[in-house]
Amino acid sequence: MNPRESRKRLLIAESEMNRAQLLIELSALRAGASRLSERAKSLGSIASSAALLATGLALFLRGRTTQQEPRRSWPQTIIKGAGLISTLWFALRPKDRTKDGEPSAPGG
Repeated sequence: MNPRESRKRLLIAESEMNRAQLLIELSALRAGASRLSERAKSLGSIASSAALLATGLALFLRGRTTQQEPRRSWPQTIIKGAGLISTLWFALRPKDRTKDGEPSAPGG
């Protein structure tokens, strides 16, 4: 084998190694981007829940008047509390997941 042929084979081998390394780095980059997007979604969900909670609190505080209203009966209080709990549950519960624990694919 002449020096040119040897050099050519070495360059091809090096190119294959570089290609494999690039694929590994791209895979790591995709995984990092996926984690970042999950964190952004989670942060958005937390911000949305906090806004909902703040709005509910503001409405609750605004609804109070300085005049004393007649006391509600305990069944009315329980029903109102259950409604508040269900609203908070639907706002704060985790999103639907598939059996694998992965998020379901968009659009289906």
